[in-house]
Amino acid sequence: MSVSSLEINEDRLIANGKEFGKIGQYREIIGIAKYLIDPNEDYNKKITDIEKIPLNEQGLIEYSSDFHIMIPNDISKSNRKIIYDVNNRGTKVMLSSFNSGSRGVMVAGVAPDDDLGNGFLMQQGYTLVWSGWSHDAPPIDGRLRLFSPELATQGHPIKGKIYTQFQPLKDVTQVMLSDRMHIPSPAYDTNEKEAVLSYKKYPDDDPIIIARDKWRFAWHDGNELLDNPNFIFMEDKFKAGIMYQISYTASGPKATGLGLAVTRDLISFLKYSTAHYNPTKAEIDYAFAFGVSQSGRFLRQFIYLDFNFDNKGREIFDGILPHVAGGMRGEFNQRFGQVSKDLPSVIAQLYPSAAIPVKDIEGDVKDGLMERFKKRNSKAKIFFVNTGAEYWRGDASLIHISPDGKKDITNPKNSRIYHLSSCMHGSGTWPLTDTQDADGMRAQNYFNSIDYTPLMRALLINLDQWVSKDIDPPPSSHPKISDGTAVDPNFLREKFSKIPIKFPEHFSYPRKMNFGNNEDIIEKIPPDHGKQYGSMVSNVDDDGNEVAGIRHPDVAVPLATSTPWNLRHPDVGAPYQIIGLTGGPRGATVPFKKKENDNSEDVRPSIEERYDSKEEYLKKISEYSKKMIRDRFLLEYDLENILDRSETRWDYFTR
Repeated sequence: MSVSSLEINEDRLIANGKEFGKIGQYREIIGIAKYLIDPNEDYNKKITDIEKIPLNEQGLIEYSSDFHIMIPNDISKSNRKIIYDVNNRGTKVMLSSFNSGSRGVMVAGVAPDDDLGNGFLMQQGYTLVWSGWSHDAPPIDGRLRLFSPELATQGHPIKGKIYTQFQPLKDVTQVMLSDRMHIPSPAYDTNEKEAVLSYKKYPDDDPIIIARDKWRFAWHDGNELLDNPNFIFMEDKFKAGIMYQISYTASGPKATGLGLAVTRDLISFLKYSTAHYNPTKAEIDYAFAFGVSQSGRFLRQFIYLDFNFDNKGREIFDGILPHVAGGMRGEFNQRFGQVSKDLPSVIAQLYPSAAIPVKDIEGDVKDGLMERFKKRNSKAKIFFVNTGAEYWRGDASLIHISPDGKKDITNPKNSRIYHLSSCMHGSGTWPLTDTQDADGMRAQNYFNSIDYTPLMRALLINLDQWVSKDIDPPPSSHPKISDGTAVDPNFLREKFSKIPIKFPEHFSYPRKMNFGNNEDIIEKIPPDHGKQYGSMVSNVDDDGNEVAGIRHPDVAVPLATSTPWNLRHPDVGAPYQIIGLTGGPRGATVPFKKKENDNSEDVRPSIEERYDSKEEYLKKISEYSKKMIRDRFLLEYDLENILDRSETRWDYFTR
């Protein structure tokens, strides 16, 4: 067992001893987990550069990570199930996703408090677990981090190329060499002539190179310009909204792949170990993994490399739910890996997107995300969940449609694919606003307002019952070529011409990126651009609301058009571009007019034309919600919440 010890810094009751239904009180345990792994064991050899990690006197690798556990104070009252939340940039996400707790803007460097929300997970009796897995998470109090050793060859640091992208919200002269304020990989030589800085208008454009004498590795401290390996400086300024890429030589990478091992080994310990310092006392029957966006892509990598068994061949996670990860993975096992990068135009780990083997868009390579699971006969169950935002990013359809965009692909029997119709990357923003307070990102329309956390709760219970009770979940629900619900995004241009929202002038199709023959030790930076993938999105109805997937009551009984995309406001630059990098993809809310004669330019029927009264509207919401409960896409638990929120929305949109 690789967990050698748990150093506990805090052990206390949460929420001042609050009782969570029949489960009672919860306590939280916070500290440092220490690990020892053998680099010679076969199941560890998939960790990139493991042979370059320094060893202790026993020939083992030592490292550590933060951990945080919330567990029933009376463990006999637990449901004997773990939910492991793969933190996003060091920040917890399942409390907002399932408990409807408040959430900070994870990508903007703001760590939310541990708001327990409605306590749903506690009321169910789950043991909640987090650990640090990323070595470059922003050094902010409350962030969970992995303390990974530096790679070396014969005692000397390793050098290699690194590729980073950034997109400022305002004109600036200097930028840190990291994605979203993560710990940067410093330039080995601030005078490196071969370093390349370029820019693009759109992610799928060919880059335009900026002359080397126009910029330098430097930082202006307010008095003078000084060489600095962690920053780049350009007198002519980096322009708001423009996408910049830089490739340069760095030195001293950390062992990124140990984050995958931490996840495997901590859960194996909590699930199976009888060590006296195991807080669960091994009274665990099942473990589930949940990840959002970046951490969902981490779980896709975890699945692809099959880190889901320990040194005794025992299953780690029985159910896995990667959420809003699209069809990508990421640099989670790559030398000089930057785990925060999240566009298919800047990472090597796009293909394979589908779970079953399919040929890539170029060449004869044929691979599938779940092939190693299949070969090992893993019994783990997987839910791949996305919103329209990941489809409009260009990669989500690749998990169930062929790379050329021409035919549907089936998924393995032990997996489901769900699309949350008309929702954006994160759950909706309410009340309506067009500006994100944390980082100043501003949109041309109000942000999408659909709160889809009730759908997430239902999906979690469906996954749990599939694993623990062998109750089949609802069939996959997503856009399809075969029934016309999956379409080329440009097909929707005419439909949106009748709605008061500016349609994107360009859709960025992912392209095959040639980084060399090894996605874990990159050889070719900057990469060469290849063929475009045939990405698709959901078709929409006459209101502009998506027709495929799981339709929230706000979509099926609407008061507004809800889109998974929104354009950047001119104030933050690139008003022609979909919001997709800083602040996460943000959808739009375009309210219907209140009365028929309110706005002659809006051809959508008014609220008055759709519903005779508030009572009729709420009746339709209730009837539809009850149907969703029967279809098992909503819990009885959330019916009152849906009705209350719908009444609030009615009052807001009609006042």
